[in-house]
Amino acid sequence: MRDGLKYKVLLWDIDGTILNFKAAEKEAIRMGFRNYHLGECTDEMIARYSVINDRYWREMELGRTTKEALLIDRFMEFFEKEGIRITRDTVVSFNDDYQLDLGETIVFNDGADELLRDLKGKVLQYAVTNGNKVTQEKKFARSGLLKILDGAFISEEVGAEKPRPEFFEAVFRALPEFKKEEFLVIGDSLTADMLGANNAHLACCWYNPKERAGMEELRIDYEIRSLREIPGIIGEGN
Repeated sequence: MRDGLKYKVLLWDIDGTILNFKAAEKEAIRMGFRNYHLGECTDEMIARYSVINDRYWREMELGRTTKEALLIDRFMEFFEKEGIRITRDTVVSFNDDYQLDLGETIVFNDGADELLRDLKGKVLQYAVTNGNKVTQEKKFARSGLLKILDGAFISEEVGAEKPRPEFFEAVFRALPEFKKEEFLVIGDSLTADMLGANNAHLACCWYNPKERAGMEELRIDYEIRSLREIPGIIGEGN
């Protein structure tokens, strides 16, 4: 690692930060519609699903539902609102296939792959993700992230999801040689990444390329529009 940097360990969110989740989501849903013979899946339908899905994830991050429930309930609500008749058992199967299909489409956000490679060896870089274990492992393998990152903390393996302090406590146990002030959490989610960093008393950087409104109750140490701003934040190049 390079001496003199402000942060020694970068904790990267994956979906929506390093990778373009919406691109993968669109292709995975369309693949599911084809495989289950559910008819045409339009961009408008995917946009409506995405709103439902985002809401369920926020509810989980706020402790109002579980990951196990959201994975099925989001599709049950979506299909019902679209007037598609489908059994719960079929939805369970649809979701299982969807999780695998999500790993098929790899699109990096904002030059993230080049940035991660440039920072390799200068700082430690770990993925911190609430995503499904099977899906994330497939993404890591197909994207080449396994060769770039120093490791990954997946909520299913950790036993807790972001933003719970227990998630980050697992990170601290794995990296006991570093002080809390040497960590930086980078992510696009206020309720998972920024709240999680607040709960764990870590510095945080909100990746907000669409200039969304923040939450007054959250401490945001850095807000960026481009991931290319990260080297300046950690002191690289100064």
